[in-house]
Amino acid sequence: MACKVLFALAVWLLLATCDAGRQMPKLADKKLCADSECSHPILIARALQDYYPGDCRFIPIRQGQLVYVYALLKDRGNLFWAGSVQDSYYGQQEARIGHFPSSVVEETHPLMPANTE
Repeated sequence: MACKVLFALAVWLLLATCDAGRQMPKLADKKLCADSECSHPILIARALQDYYPGDCRFIPIRQGQLVYVYALLKDRGNLFWAGSVQDSYYGQQEARIGHFPSSVVEETHPLMPANTE
C-alpha cells in the first residue's frame, strides 16, 4: 500500500513540474508571405554569425550558410523570419525548417514580394 502511495506521489510531482502540453507564446501576430501557404521563398539570405536556438521552433544556423526565407513575422518590428537551411553538401542532410532572428542574416537575393498576410 505504501509503495502505491509513493508511486502516485512521484508521478504527480513529475507531471506537476512538466511543461508538456503547454502552449508556447506566439512569436508575432502577422506573417508576410509570397503566397497564402508560405510555400514560395521570398528571399535568400546569408548568415552573418552562428545562431544556436533556445527552443524547438527555431533552427540552428552557421555563419556563411544560405537561408531560404519563406515568411517575415511582423509584430513590433521584423524580429523573426521563417525559413530553411541546408547543409553545405546538398545530399548530406535534409533541410531544416523553422524560425530565426532576422538580425543574424543579411538579404542577398530578393525573389518574390512579401505581401500576403
